[in-house]
Amino acid sequence: MSQLEVTILGQSYVLACPDGGERDLLEAVAIVDREMSAIRDAGKVKARERIAVLAALNLAYQLAEAPPRNDAVADPAELDRLVRRIDHALNDDGRLL
Repeated sequence: MSQLEVTILGQSYVLACPDGGERDLLEAVAIVDREMSAIRDAGKVKARERIAVLAALNLAYQLAEAPPRNDAVADPAELDRLVRRIDHALNDDGRLL
């Protein structure tokens, strides 16, 4: 397990990453940063926590609307593990959901 330092919405985070998963994690960080930046830049929401929740909801909706893929994970337990990982990454900023 390695650690990567990333920046999302101008804030640095150190995230745990399974060996060999760095590229996927960096891609996910880029997607989250783009979504959060778009919400912030729209100017209607200022609080980082609210921006994070709206971005998470937008991304979850996009996933739900996307056509199913053969390699897609539809396991609710996997989604729960993902939310717990995000909560852990947010650490002092509070829980995502």
